[in-house]
Amino acid sequence: MKTKKIAVFGVLIALAFVLSYIESLIPIPVPIPGIKLGLANLVVMTGLYLVGEKEAFVLSLVRILLVSFTFGSPSTFLFSFAGGVLSCLCMILLKRSNLFGMTGVSIAGGIAHNVGQILIAMLIVHNVMMVYYLPFLLISGVLTGFAIGLVGSLIIGNLKKYHVMQGKGR
Repeated sequence: MKTKKIAVFGVLIALAFVLSYIESLIPIPVPIPGIKLGLANLVVMTGLYLVGEKEAFVLSLVRILLVSFTFGSPSTFLFSFAGGVLSCLCMILLKRSNLFGMTGVSIAGGIAHNVGQILIAMLIVHNVMMVYYLPFLLISGVLTGFAIGLVGSLIIGNLKKYHVMQGKGR
C-alpha cells in the first residue's frame, strides 16, 4: 500500500469509529430493536469507492471489532459482525456488477445488514418468529441506505474532484 492510501485508510477507520460512537448517542424513537442510522456505513461506502474492495471489507471488520470491544458486548459483536459482513459483501458484489449506482449499492447494503442481524437473532434465540421484525428492518434499511448512498455520492464526488487519492489534493 502506498503511504497516502495507508493514511486515508487510517483516517477512514478513525472516522468510522467516531461515527459509530456518535450514532450510539442518538436515540431512535422506534420500538424495533436493531434500527440504526448506519452512519459508519457512510465511511465503508466511501472506502469501497475510494480505496478499494478489500480495504473497505477490512475497514468494516476493524470498525466492528473496535466498536464492539469499546462500547459493546459479545452479542453486540455477533449482530454487528453478521450484519456488517453480509452488507459489505453484498455492496462489493453489486458495485462489481455495475448495475447500480452508489445509492442502489448502499440501499442493498442496508437491507443485507438487517437480514444478517435477523439471521443471527434467529440463531441466538432459537426462534424463527424473529423474522417478523424483518419488514420493519427492511424499510429502515431502504431509507437509511438511500440517505447514506446519497451523502456518500456527494462525498466521493468531492473527493475525486479534489484528487484526494491521485496525489494532487490541496
